[in-house]
Amino acid sequence: MKPTFTLLLAVLFSLNSFSQENTNTLDNQFRTVYKKSNNYLEYKVILKKDFGDLHNNVLDSIKSYTGQLNSKNTLLNSQKTTIDLLEKEKNETTTKLNEALNKENSISLFGMQLSKGFYSFILFTIIIALLAFLGYFIFKFNNSDVLITAAKNNLEDVEDEFNSFRKKSIEREQKLRRQLQDEIIKNRNN
Repeated sequence: MKPTFTLLLAVLFSLNSFSQENTNTLDNQFRTVYKKSNNYLEYKVILKKDFGDLHNNVLDSIKSYTGQLNSKNTLLNSQKTTIDLLEKEKNETTTKLNEALNKENSISLFGMQLSKGFYSFILFTIIIALLAFLGYFIFKFNNSDVLITAAKNNLEDVEDEFNSFRKKSIEREQKLRRQLQDEIIKNRNN
């Protein structure tokens, strides 16, 4: 029973020391191995078992850190992809927003995009030009109306004069015919 008890204590002690080594940091494990090592001249001699345990722990730590680094790199790459995607969406959204603002702030005239201010300037210039033309044509119309009225009055005066001249001419002609007739009658009688 004594050898089994000793074996059991040895197994528990080794498990306990192994579990402590796993929970220790690598620095503590290196210090422990250094303290346990023997001196030979100016060199330190460590046991192969301690070196093997330390080697395995270092490899396990490196695997763990490598796994953590890979998972963080994967996370970083996925975040970078997400950031790139969000940047692309932001740029597209900004472009669409600028296009919408341009459409809102401009008016299409004959296929050309004009700003609202320039469109208003053109529109008011056209309206003012049309009003100026309207004023000019009203002035010309009134002026021509005055001229037409004066021409009508002159025409009426000329027609009146013509009618009076015609009446006088007809009367003169009739008078001349009577005289001629009288002369003819007189000449026949003589």
